[in-house]
Amino acid sequence: MIEIRELHKTYGNKIALNNLSITVNDEVYGLLGPNGSGKTTLMKILVGILKPTKGKALVEGVDVSKNPLKAKEIIGYVPETPILYESLTPNELFDFVGKIRNIPKRELEEKVNSYIKAFGIESYIEQFIGTLSLGTQQKVSIISALLHNPSVLILDEAMNGLDVKTARIFRELLFEFKKEGKSIIFSTHVLPLAEIICDRVGVIYQGKLIAEGSVEELKERAHERNLEDVFLKLTESKEEIYEIIHALKP
Repeated sequence: MIEIRELHKTYGNKIALNNLSITVNDEVYGLLGPNGSGKTTLMKILVGILKPTKGKALVEGVDVSKNPLKAKEIIGYVPETPILYESLTPNELFDFVGKIRNIPKRELEEKVNSYIKAFGIESYIEQFIGTLSLGTQQKVSIISALLHNPSVLILDEAMNGLDVKTARIFRELLFEFKKEGKSIIFSTHVLPLAEIICDRVGVIYQGKLIAEGSVEELKERAHERNLEDVFLKLTESKEEIYEIIHALKP
């Protein structure tokens, strides 16, 4: 379970998160919002990279700010841009992660072999990470986040750079993880993907949660036929887009 309780974060005079409260329990929760809405700030707080100005973030009952090391044992985190040791090979990185996570050697080898085959990176595992494409680095980042079998997954635009086949495999893995009782927060700008993957979605705008519910519930409330139009209406962008397109016409 992920519990976000009246979370507030400021950077000087700028309010990034404004008394945000969200609960995620054994589901895939889609976090939607325009750039600068606070999604990445929230995720960095959940994984202990940032501290909130006020409020609490708990994963499986652990207060992330008070016990960040314990929280990190529970969480698998995939950032928007891969943050990896570029002078290591994927194999060396996975071995490093296994040692930090205290994963038994045989179990680690089995997991690594399964994931590298599933994600199709067998031919890259002995190359330096810094020489790999962004998509392949993203695959390495995802595998690293999954090796310790976390009960909570924080995925910030985790599909970025993935090819169609790998994106589908990862999507199916998320469904399996949900069946196992994992709690997953998944941010994306690809709204058709959110419609497929997410049990519930929350729309953040200017640091506030402005709407929450299943995709069908939000479409019904907004009187729209798809999640993209719901999102644009909620963030007051729909009419602006039409005005821009009209102005661009010859």
